[in-house]
Amino acid sequence: MSVAANSKSALDAVLAAADAGLEATRERLFALLSIPSVSTDPAHEADCRRAAEWVAADLRECGFSAEVRDTKGKPLVLAQHAGPGDKAPHLLYYGHYDVQPPDPVSLWKSPPFSPALVEGPNGPRIVARGAVDDKGQVMTFLAAFRAWHEATGSLPVRATVVIEGEEEIGSPHLEPFLVAEQKQLAADVAVITDTGMWNIDTPALTTRLRGMVYTEITLKGPDRDLHSGIFGGSALNPINALTRILGYLHDAEGRIAIPGFYDDVRPLDPAIAAQWQGLGFDESAFLGAIGLQHPAGEHHRSGLERLWARPTADLNGIWGGYTGHGSKTVIPSEASAKLSFRLVPDQDPEKIVACLKRFLAAHAPADARIEVKVFASSGAIEVPLDTPFVCAASTALAEEYGRTPVMMGCGGSVPVVESLSRALGISSLLMGFALEDDQVHSPNEKFEQRCLEQGIRSHARLLAALG
Repeated sequence: MSVAANSKSALDAVLAAADAGLEATRERLFALLSIPSVSTDPAHEADCRRAAEWVAADLRECGFSAEVRDTKGKPLVLAQHAGPGDKAPHLLYYGHYDVQPPDPVSLWKSPPFSPALVEGPNGPRIVARGAVDDKGQVMTFLAAFRAWHEATGSLPVRATVVIEGEEEIGSPHLEPFLVAEQKQLAADVAVITDTGMWNIDTPALTTRLRGMVYTEITLKGPDRDLHSGIFGGSALNPINALTRILGYLHDAEGRIAIPGFYDDVRPLDPAIAAQWQGLGFDESAFLGAIGLQHPAGEHHRSGLERLWARPTADLNGIWGGYTGHGSKTVIPSEASAKLSFRLVPDQDPEKIVACLKRFLAAHAPADARIEVKVFASSGAIEVPLDTPFVCAASTALAEEYGRTPVMMGCGGSVPVVESLSRALGISSLLMGFALEDDQVHSPNEKFEQRCLEQGIRSHARLLAALG
């Protein structure tokens, strides 16, 4: 009987191949990390193409047909594997090869594009720009493909892979590509490995992502800047007026005081709430690490609930009048503020903007003219927990780690999830292996070798479970 003829025998052989190939996998990852594929810097244009070509070549070695496709920006990689045929599940794997700039370089303990293996509290760790975001995490499924190819000659599923080069600059050309290639990219689910674990011993699936509305508010008053000695006490001061309005944003309990803001916010599922409660999250330590002592936000809510499952309103910047050295007694003609909202499932971004405009108008003094610009608008994502894909991933992670994965929330957004849903109509499976201390976007970014190894084995198990 061939290895592929028996699923358990196949998986055992695949895991053995993954373990035996770990050193070679690390060498391939080091080669990819050595390419300074910084998407925001035009000086690295050729490096971005070199990284795309490297990924395409790696996928071809794993039995994929792979090509580097040009966009109006950075190239992306499109690869496909037929697996056992049309009746098998079709998975779309997504990742990105581009990285953040390494600045400030002086704070790195080793050159950012000369990957180093450094001993840490949890064993060896890989230190380099892109180690965890996202080259190391992409390598977890590339190496799983390779292990299946070496052990069985194929994959147990149909697989399409898209690795882009503009994630760190907002993926401006990804969605047009997804729309243009809808038929070729049609899949049962997208697999994204750009998220994290609860800790190094506890795996996680990210099942909640908050949405975003980002606005700029400008309050205009007099038609020019005024002398405060001549006009003060009579003329409207836009800074005074705007800060007074913004002071009404939250009530004494920390709730957002915009009428209608909470209309569509659902209570947290009791089972999820109980799981989060059992994680032993230490909010005091979480805040202590950034020099704070007391939780903000809504009173009478747990720390994880506020971070993962409740909406927020935060001022991100405010300006107006004179802010230079010394003094200038001026009443400015206008004042502005940046205000962002993190949204939860069922909150409609357009409705939130409408509620904000009504709130501002209700509190605006006479003669004030208020303008609202919207720079970003995206809904929250909630992944159903009872899909075959979530169940398979949960089983794969539990088998690898010996414990049930946490169904985590994420306070931020992962824009590609919404793009995949909007352009292709598919949901995403967010199975990542990053840790909180991996220093993403910071000097000395790292990826624990243990996370790399168990990430590869987890993806191998997932392929077996779905195949």
